[in-house]
Amino acid sequence: MSTTQLRNIGPKSAAWLRQVGLRTPEDLVAAGTVAAFLKVRRAGFKPSLNLLYALEGALLDCHWHDVPEARRQQLLADLEAATAAQPPARGLQVAGPVTTAWHARAEDDDADAGTDDDARERED
Repeated sequence: MSTTQLRNIGPKSAAWLRQVGLRTPEDLVAAGTVAAFLKVRRAGFKPSLNLLYALEGALLDCHWHDVPEARRQQLLADLEAATAAQPPARGLQVAGPVTTAWHARAEDDDADAGTDDDARERED
C-alpha cells in the first residue's frame, strides 16, 4: 500500500511525501504527523496547515475535518516547538536589524532643499 491510498492524501500530497522518503503508511506512522509535515516543508514545498490535519486524519483513518479541535491545537503547538528547535534553512540569509540612515544634503545641491531655518537665513 502506498500513501496515495491513504485517506485525505491526494496526488500532490502523495508526491511530496514520496519525495521526502515517506512512501508507505508505515513510514508515515514511524515519522509522525508533525515530523512528516516538517520534512515536506523543509524540502522546499509550501504546504498549508491542511496537510498537517490531513496527515493526522490519515493516521486516525478519519476525514481531516473530523480531527478534534483539541488535537489540532496540540498539533499546532508541537509544530511551533519543532520549528523553533530547528536551525535556519541553509542557503537563506538570516535577516539582521533594519536601520535608517539620513544623509545631509550639500548646500550647492538645490536652494529650495534646505530647512525652514536655512530659508530664513537666506532672506536676511
